[in-house]
Amino acid sequence: MQTTVSSDVLQADSGKRRGRFAGVGGREALAGYAFITPALLALTIFLILPILASAVLIFMEYDILSPAKWVGLANLKRLASDNRMLLIYRNTLFFVVGATFLNNVGGLLLAMGVNRAMPGVLRYLLRTAIFFPVLTTTASLALVWQFLLTQDRGVINYLLSQIGLDPVPWLSSSTWALRSVILYDVWKSLGFLMVLYLAGLQGIPESLYEAAKIDGANRLQLTRYVTLPLITPTAFFAIVISLIGAAQVFDNAFVLTGGGPGDASRLIVLYIYEVGFKRFEMGYAAALSLTLFAILIALTMLQFVMARRWVHYE
Repeated sequence: MQTTVSSDVLQADSGKRRGRFAGVGGREALAGYAFITPALLALTIFLILPILASAVLIFMEYDILSPAKWVGLANLKRLASDNRMLLIYRNTLFFVVGATFLNNVGGLLLAMGVNRAMPGVLRYLLRTAIFFPVLTTTASLALVWQFLLTQDRGVINYLLSQIGLDPVPWLSSSTWALRSVILYDVWKSLGFLMVLYLAGLQGIPESLYEAAKIDGANRLQLTRYVTLPLITPTAFFAIVISLIGAAQVFDNAFVLTGGGPGDASRLIVLYIYEVGFKRFEMGYAAALSLTLFAILIALTMLQFVMARRWVHYE
């Protein structure tokens, strides 16, 4: 009888403890949901709902001023006959390849440069100067570059004239306009890529360098057999985000050249903006956005597949 009573008391006590802990866990769960609710609302309003709206608009004809009208696959069929889209995607491909390559190579070289032994003040000034353009608004920087690259009154052409060279139509020539946008993007983004690569370089154990030096490796061999293989995870991440960012560039071309002359520097996101918010063809703009989304997904997946061959983890 005493054993039965004791077991009942223990069961009741454990039930009370479970209830008390369940109450605490429930309150903590509610607090957690309360904290993440603002982020979930922002994610839903500014990302999920626009994506769903774009998916619906692909099959609509909508000009904002009048009710939407169902047109089925008309917007998708129109893509096949849009010759401007092919030219603009060629510009975008040229921009993405050029900007991604120069940003990553330049960012890695700058990171290796500022990672060397030097006085602390000099290191701080160099890193700040290189990273500073990342903190400044793109529109204001683009206006400064527009002033620098002006053919008649530009500072760069003035300097070229001082050494006997003819002025270059940086922003008004179909040959130079897109290249000028790439150079501006590289100058704007190098600091961010430098910080990424610098973090990767500082994560390489110093013991590996010391072991390689003991084996007689020189500076070039240290870079070739230690630094480059171990920086590949950082390089993979940097290439993925820089490629996706370059494919979505809008403000650089918009402020510097407006996409001109003609369509020489018009990029796909600028074209989507013009179709949707200047011509008010929201359905066709959504179809163009779908092509960009599909291409970015395919390129990202391809990079993940190819990464197995060249990315080395410790």
